Amino acid sequence: MTLTILGLGPGHPDDITRRAWHALETAKVAYLRTREHPCVPNLPISSFTSFDDIYDSSADFEHIYDTICERLLAAAQTDDVVYAVPGDPMVAESTVQRLITRAPERGIPIEIINGVSFIEPALAALGIDAIGGLQVCDALDIVSMHHPPLNPDRPALLAQVYSRAVASDLKLTLMNQYPDEFEVTLLHGAGTSDMQIERVPLYAIDRSERIRYLTALYMPPLGHFSSFEAFQEIIAHLRAPEGCPWDREQTHLSLRRYLLEETHEVLEALDAEDSQALAEELGDLLLQIVLHAQIATEFGEFRMGDILSHVSQKMIRRHPHVWGDVNVDSAGQVVQNWEAIKQQEKGNPKRQSILDEVPKDLPALFRALRLTEKAAKPGFDWPTPEEVLAKLHEELEEVLTASDDPHRAEEMGDVLFVVANWARKLGIDPESALRAANAKFERRF
Repeated sequence: MTLTILGLGPGHPDDITRRAWHALETAKVAYLRTREHPCVPNLPISSFTSFDDIYDSSADFEHIYDTICERLLAAAQTDDVVYAVPGDPMVAESTVQRLITRAPERGIPIEIINGVSFIEPALAALGIDAIGGLQVCDALDIVSMHHPPLNPDRPALLAQVYSRAVASDLKLTLMNQYPDEFEVTLLHGAGTSDMQIERVPLYAIDRSERIRYLTALYMPPLGHFSSFEAFQEIIAHLRAPEGCPWDREQTHLSLRRYLLEETHEVLEALDAEDSQALAEELGDLLLQIVLHAQIATEFGEFRMGDILSHVSQKMIRRHPHVWGDVNVDSAGQVVQNWEAIKQQEKGNPKRQSILDEVPKDLPALFRALRLTEKAAKPGFDWPTPEEVLAKLHEELEEVLTASDDPHRAEEMGDVLFVVANWARKLGIDPESALRAANAKFERRF
């Protein structure tokens, strides 16, 4: 038996293709995913079964889609079955994707009869061309995320904004990338005789009283080079033959000083609690990262995708309490798990000590802090801050009694190292504390 899946178009009966209409006319067993579609009263079928009862009885879409699929596959074991869905079967239809996967496993052939999707009438209503980089997504997929998977420099059309509740959750995710006041367009019933277009600020999309099961959201390009991809193009252009002579001459090593300089400027903006300066300095630091990635790409070392994939996988691996089934009760446990997983990942026999993990090029005071942190993990630590303070007094005395300058310099280094350790015991970052003291001195000078 054959399972025929066809599209009913965006809403008007005249938009149903001749093949789909004929399949409906000759159907012996017909199913509709939903009867909530404008053309249903005009379909050329005397009887059909819809799955609206499943939608009404469950809020779990995975369960709903699986149930629909199993019913259709069971029916197709004994009869030729026609399954009609809104729009086009290959656009925003989760049940169709499941059927395409499962039907062959059960020996059931599938025929797809395409239809006009919601996209074509939406493009006509908006007056835009899809070839200009239009992104098409399911709003329900974006709702489940914390950051939208969209390039803000390109337009986006989001389907299935069928309720104010969905719109409310959707705007929260979108506002992690787009400004709250950004003007967007709600398309209600695109392709139907009562289509409505509503332009509203993003923060207000869930206030629309016109939202219904045929509502989609259009996000115009944000512009102003807002995407990571646009920035990568700028850097690649600078490195191209027709680009900038200075940028083309740079190497990983020649850029080293700029990476260090930009990092310290970020720290300066943080210390000043200047958000505008922080945004600018983070951009300068990002420039260094993307420039290194572009150089590596040109020499076949790695690409930006490798960087992002590596760090993304690492974050997921090292947060099993978020993406796995590990339970934690405190931030301290998170740190312990992180270190344990990190050790499992490294598996580097060349490292003879846990102190080898501390980069040697860190600022000296900060490196002293990190060394004492690492040493404390296996128990090499003073039990209390008071005992560290006593050690500090001892080291100060040794500075005072040193017999010559080299000996005095050595003992002063011990003092600074113990100060870093004491700061750690008190929960203070000595590097940040010293930067703050420097800034205070400059203000008072």
